[in-house]
Amino acid sequence: MKPGRFAEFIAVDWSGAKGERHKGIAVAAAKGQDAPRLVSPPGKYWSRQEVRSLIEGLASNDILIGMDLGISLPFADSDAFFPGWDRTPQDAKSLWAMVESICENDPNLEAGSFVAHPEASRYFRHSREHVGDRFHHPAAETREGRFRIAEQAQRALGVRPVSNFNLVGAAQVGKSSLTGMRMLHSLQGVVSVWPVDPVPPSGPVLVEMYTSIAARGGGARKGKTKLRSYEALNAALGKLGSPPVGGAGDIDDHSSDALVTAAWLRKIAHDPAYWNPAELTPKIARTEGWTFGAV
Repeated sequence: MKPGRFAEFIAVDWSGAKGERHKGIAVAAAKGQDAPRLVSPPGKYWSRQEVRSLIEGLASNDILIGMDLGISLPFADSDAFFPGWDRTPQDAKSLWAMVESICENDPNLEAGSFVAHPEASRYFRHSREHVGDRFHHPAAETREGRFRIAEQAQRALGVRPVSNFNLVGAAQVGKSSLTGMRMLHSLQGVVSVWPVDPVPPSGPVLVEMYTSIAARGGGARKGKTKLRSYEALNAALGKLGSPPVGGAGDIDDHSSDALVTAAWLRKIAHDPAYWNPAELTPKIARTEGWTFGAV
């Protein structure tokens, strides 16, 4: 990829929660050598549809967009997303289409119909008492459920991803990932999603990112990647070569996650190593995708 290909970097801290607007969604942008800035939502909080509209409006721009969600589900461990189900899709884009078809009547890009589906629900952990009979597939290496190859690479960096089949706990990203898949399905032809799509010579590119990796890039210690003060955020930004943001005292971690990740994307996006992870084969790119920065 051509160094300096992107003129701006946007990071989205996403949410899979029910409802129209979400305090857990934050959007930040980094451009030139300026400090990253929060992008204000149209209302008090962002909706998922408004984030989609924001991305649609960037269709002609050379922008790298990082989203804190899983763009796919585990596949490599058993050569299927849903082993034992005859409807299991064969690639990530077919998975997005499946989630959309089952959830098309769910409001606000929600994905409740998918996790409640009689067959799909069998693969998810819904609560401590409700664990699908196929959540603990024989291919799963631990009781934590199945993981993608990219998530194994994340662990090697000292962060602890949660299985996308897990819907329980503050750290879960299963719901975020499924709602994100609905959005990605609707954005086909508008934005390229790396590595499911190749990186085009111009235009916007969307990547999956994990905010803990960005925070670690800013010097955050293992297990201490939530930056809950302006002082901690600005220390991380300094290590990423970014000017500080204004403010003092407490900051919510959704905003700080987005701000530090926008600066981190700007710092590393020119490096070919991040676009060519050793374990990223064409089949993994087509099925599981990858997490930007997991090298």
